[in-house]
Amino acid sequence: MGGLSHYLERSGLPTTQISLIRLHTEKIRPPRALWVPFELGRPLGAPGDPALQRRVLLAALALLAAPAGPVLKDFPEEAPTAAAEPGVWACPISLPQAEEDLDQAGRLRQAFVREVAQMSTWYQEALQQRGRTTYGVSGLGPLAVADFLASLLEGRAPDNPRPGLSLPGLAKLASEDLKAFYLEAVTAQPGGETDSARLTDWFFGQTVAGRVLLRLRGVLAASDDPEARMVGKLLMVPVSQAARKARG
Repeated sequence: MGGLSHYLERSGLPTTQISLIRLHTEKIRPPRALWVPFELGRPLGAPGDPALQRRVLLAALALLAAPAGPVLKDFPEEAPTAAAEPGVWACPISLPQAEEDLDQAGRLRQAFVREVAQMSTWYQEALQQRGRTTYGVSGLGPLAVADFLASLLEGRAPDNPRPGLSLPGLAKLASEDLKAFYLEAVTAQPGGETDSARLTDWFFGQTVAGRVLLRLRGVLAASDDPEARMVGKLLMVPVSQAARKARG
């Protein structure tokens, strides 16, 4: 949308937008943009908060008063949090792997594949409950996704099962499928967590899969391939999770 806004402005139509990834907006330099510190897919903040959503919209529309651009303004409010702490919640499977154990040769792949296999039962339960899924953009099954991402992390170029896609492009889709698989699976258990921020913290903080994506992010970000660097730096792990990992 940032690129399209340049063409619209040349035709005399003023534009404003909401940005979720500040770095993208800084590069594209749209005429007017409001950056918000919310999760991807939630440009207006958490659902069920019309007052916040109205404030975001008004802040974005207010930028139309700017006589010239580019203008990039930060929304002054932090990402909202849940009003109350949930009750005791636990993943439906036990993931008791110590960090040092996973650093040994082959241990991370083994733990990753085992964890994906364990989650499959809960994913099937979620699929039966909902009758739909967001999994499938990569075209690979869950174990194939795990094998593909583990191979990339180990520095081995795997066979590309999707010849129409580059390996970095497939890595992006595989990572999206992996997150969908886990989050749908874990919310299928009775009393499962539903707050997306806590689910994201759980995925990147307590699962082997999350650890794989965090490590793979670093591998791709250091690549000589520009597309791999872009996927690693911007498209594989939420910025907030990458920052938390860097601080920890």
